[in-house]
Amino acid sequence: MGNKNKTISFRVSQEKFETLRDIAEERDISLSAVFRDYVDMLVAHDGQVKVVPEHELNEESSDSQSFPPKIEVPKSFVREHERLELEADHLREQLEEYKRYATELRQRLDENDQEDVVQLEELDGGEDDNPYRIGDFEDL
Repeated sequence: MGNKNKTISFRVSQEKFETLRDIAEERDISLSAVFRDYVDMLVAHDGQVKVVPEHELNEESSDSQSFPPKIEVPKSFVREHERLELEADHLREQLEEYKRYATELRQRLDENDQEDVVQLEELDGGEDDNPYRIGDFEDL
């Protein structure tokens, strides 16, 4: 399978299109080369690209902030987050297992629904007149 180039379409206003065309003419490159460079930069930096005018670029480089902004997170927070993710995965697995078990029990109940049901009253009306006694074991 060969490496094929794909076409990407950009939709910009007429004013921005004119500006981009002027930039391409200044640099003596084609307009599509401007977009190719932008897309290449976007892919190389994993989507973390900020487009700014050149005069603002020098001002930003003197600032202490970088783009994208970065913050430090304590290891304990990361570990707790990972622990919670593992626990959530475990709970999801348990939920799926319980759902499968409940489905199996419903199916068994549906299969056994055709069986005869024996009423306790029918058992009492038999040949013996002595009802069963529970709790009186002294006679034994």
